[in-house]
Amino acid sequence: MLLGRADEVATIDALLAAARTGRSGTLIVRGEAGIGKTALLDHAARAATGFRVLRGTGIESETELPFAGLHLLFTGALEQLDRLPPVQARALRAALGLGEPAAGDRFLVGLAVLTLLSELAGDGPLLCLVDDAHWLDPGSAEALLFAARRLEAEGVVVILAAQEEDFPAPGLPELRLDGLDETAAGELLDQHASDLPHHLRDRIRREARGNLLALRELPQVWRDGRSVRLDQAFVDQIAELPERTRTLLLVAAADDSGDQQVVLAAGGRLGCSARDLEPAERRRLLRPADGGPEFRHPLIRAAAYRAAPLHRRIAAHQALAETYAERDNVCARAWHLAAAADGPDERVAAELERAAELDRGLGGYASVAAAYERAAELSPDTGERGRRLIAAAEAAADAGRPERAEASAHQAELHRTDPEAQGRIALLRARLAEERNRPMAAHRILLESGDARMLFWAVESAWAAGDLAAAELAAERAPDGAPARALALAATGLNHTRPGGVAEGVTAVRELLAGGAADPIRTGLRTAWWYLLLGDHARAHELACTIERSCRERGAIGLLPHALALLARTEAHLGRRHEAVACGTEGLRIAEDTGQEAAVGPLAAVLAWAAAVAGDRGRCTGLIAPARTPEHGHGAVRARAALPLLELGLGRHEAVLALLPDILACPNRMDFRSAFPDLIEAAARLGRTEAVEEPLYRYTEWAERIGQPWAEAVALRCRALLASDVEAERHYRDAVALHREGNGRPFERARTELLYGEWLRRERRPSEARPLLRSALEVFEPIGARPWTDRASAELRAAGESAGPVAGDVRTRLTAQELQVVRLAAGGLSNRDIGAQLFLSPRTVGYHLYKAYPKLGVSSRNELARLELAAEGS
Repeated sequence: MLLGRADEVATIDALLAAARTGRSGTLIVRGEAGIGKTALLDHAARAATGFRVLRGTGIESETELPFAGLHLLFTGALEQLDRLPPVQARALRAALGLGEPAAGDRFLVGLAVLTLLSELAGDGPLLCLVDDAHWLDPGSAEALLFAARRLEAEGVVVILAAQEEDFPAPGLPELRLDGLDETAAGELLDQHASDLPHHLRDRIRREARGNLLALRELPQVWRDGRSVRLDQAFVDQIAELPERTRTLLLVAAADDSGDQQVVLAAGGRLGCSARDLEPAERRRLLRPADGGPEFRHPLIRAAAYRAAPLHRRIAAHQALAETYAERDNVCARAWHLAAAADGPDERVAAELERAAELDRGLGGYASVAAAYERAAELSPDTGERGRRLIAAAEAAADAGRPERAEASAHQAELHRTDPEAQGRIALLRARLAEERNRPMAAHRILLESGDARMLFWAVESAWAAGDLAAAELAAERAPDGAPARALALAATGLNHTRPGGVAEGVTAVRELLAGGAADPIRTGLRTAWWYLLLGDHARAHELACTIERSCRERGAIGLLPHALALLARTEAHLGRRHEAVACGTEGLRIAEDTGQEAAVGPLAAVLAWAAAVAGDRGRCTGLIAPARTPEHGHGAVRARAALPLLELGLGRHEAVLALLPDILACPNRMDFRSAFPDLIEAAARLGRTEAVEEPLYRYTEWAERIGQPWAEAVALRCRALLASDVEAERHYRDAVALHREGNGRPFERARTELLYGEWLRRERRPSEARPLLRSALEVFEPIGARPWTDRASAELRAAGESAGPVAGDVRTRLTAQELQVVRLAAGGLSNRDIGAQLFLSPRTVGYHLYKAYPKLGVSSRNELARLELAAEGS
């Protein structure tokens, strides 16, 4: 038992016990240097009997080398790479420098790490330990955290030790270490300082403040007759070593690649040999390790480097650069040359640029940014410095580091004023603003660039922010016939900014669609949303399926949340609420894990709609609350548009109508168009039809212009609610016929049938009402629309028919994750293929199937086919 760490040890032991039963777990251990993080990792390794153990350490000198941390961690496990899906295997091989460059989505390596961890746990539980995780290179850290968040049923435990707040890992469990209490500190000193007088032991305890390393090391400092800080004590100990030993320690501290041969070869260039390590080993500054002696603590490594004068550090880096040149390691050579440079040097800057492009092939975008930043610092020519800074900014943006990208872009502006460079900087800044969900900031950046090619995106950003006047002003700068003008017409027209504008808006959207889509994903996403503006859900869904499938096949995890938001929206429109929730839930999880704020709004909007349909007030309002921001995008507005549907379903008609002023005042009125029928129904219930004349006019005009039968049917339903009896029946009858002709928007069709059935029952025509009410119930119940199911059931009973339960939809029994897994399994995919598509490990896929089978009343994959659950395109 570690002194004073009983609770912490129990936490780790519980994780190990759960892994023995197949459950996975992750823990971030935080605390200052020397507080005992490594001791806890050592305990975990000792306690992990029956586990395969992987252990790695973040190295400060390697924080800019792409995937250096993963390389050290998985060195003994590379035989499993052949078992990964091909796309993942290529990405991880490239990242580890074992294959051809495979640049792509930066999160694909994380998915490969997840699958590899699952494979390594195939013969028993796996323990993965990483010390000094705050020194991991960004690519390795991101990949490990991505994998850790998706561990469920693999029997894998991941424990990462890091200093305080230097290693952000939101959403993962943390264990914070404070100093040992007085009792534990005293017991430890009894073990390590029993020969010292009590007054010295008391002084050491006060100075150590519970720091485990200090309690162990300071007694020897006092024995040596000194009283200094712990880090200075290490400096002093190293200073007492022979010169060649100090030199070899310096080389190891400057590199510490884990390869003893590299250190010895570089040391040999400076007149050192392996025997020169012996004095450091005797003083316990080094400890034995598989690859050769290693520093016993990071503070010792830091002291070995800090204690050396500048000229000796330069010599160490030059020796390492020459050693790596012999091994054809371009990246390591470039970084050591850069560390040895004492001023601008174009030759070294060019070497770093070459290393950056090699890093790009590995998918290490953070390393690309770092290499270009350092290359810029070493560039004697101002123009070259600016060019490299732009490249650094773009790579930092690709790496998901917006602050670093902004800083490099700002510096680049000072060195490059030519139009081409300024245009790249403007596009980059606009992109960063969009990703932070700040569309008007992006609009201003694009407009101020003065580049006519950016006017289309400037209009799009202003529309997303709801500033239609800004969209129009931007479009006026574009020549006649330019797409920017059509986009502005679409924005202003569909938002009813002027009489007759809807017709212009619809025409403009069709004109934009006629222009085609060059990029199957990025432009395709925009095209699919335009189809939704025209109410063409079938075309939008077809395109959404293609885009989502392409994202999964390419491992484009960064774009997948946007594709899932689109797919979820179309699934919802087509009446597949459970599928919409599954897509939205997956997308929201990925968006939050990867920091993609712009995707959160559209995903929350679909999930808020699904919660509103189910009458789940807590879930719906919880999703809507974050959308109340001053500069919201389309998605945030759509999330709020679910509130009228929620209140209507719960029978709170006054609450629905109270939302009308805010809805009409919203610049992006079209985002609330789906709520207009809810407002009209609530007003009709309250007898306040005059309040909804404007929403009725707007919805009807749009429905007539887009020419979709389902939309015209909803418009007729709204007219029926406000009409006299004779006109109401005609409108209802025509609406039902249009719904069945177009076969679109089943939920809206069921609402129309419910209202018509209610009207017929009140007119004492129950036999005509019953088929309509039964048809509505058959839509409401399977999708989990509880308030609407209750209402239709009550009406059916009042019409003289017992409303027995409709044959239940098996999808209601599954969680969102289980539904996705089951649908793909029903389509014939293996656990490995399903995991690759859903960014889960194969073992987690198997776990979800194991839980789903009893809920569905099946016992094998073969039986799933009869349930008609297969995903489209599987």
